[in-house]
Amino acid sequence: MTIKKTITMKSIKLLLLVFAFASSSMTFATNPTEENKKVSIEVSQQIQSLLKDPGFEVEKNMNVTVKFTVNDNNEIVVLSVNSYSNVKQIASFIKDRLNYKKLSTKVQSKAIYILPVKMISVV
Repeated sequence: MTIKKTITMKSIKLLLLVFAFASSSMTFATNPTEENKKVSIEVSQQIQSLLKDPGFEVEKNMNVTVKFTVNDNNEIVVLSVNSYSNVKQIASFIKDRLNYKKLSTKVQSKAIYILPVKMISVV
């Protein structure tokens, strides 16, 4: 493969990965109100930016479910990362990128949130 083709493939993969994260949605445990929807979108965008550029190739399409809570300091605490293929590299990547990262949007602490994430491969 030429360097130009490799750079193009990485750019396409990154673009598709960003699109996948952007299209994922966070599910709140409470009834969906307009305020909850707004907070959900803002938090999803913040998490999306934290998960950009994984630094490794995604070999196949995967759906990953991330369960997390938010502590009193408004920091994400990852409780679990589940996927059908159970790839440790992806679980480590998500935990490293999200654990104890402070959210700029105030959310209810001690609630459990579920975030579906789609990992898309271009290979």
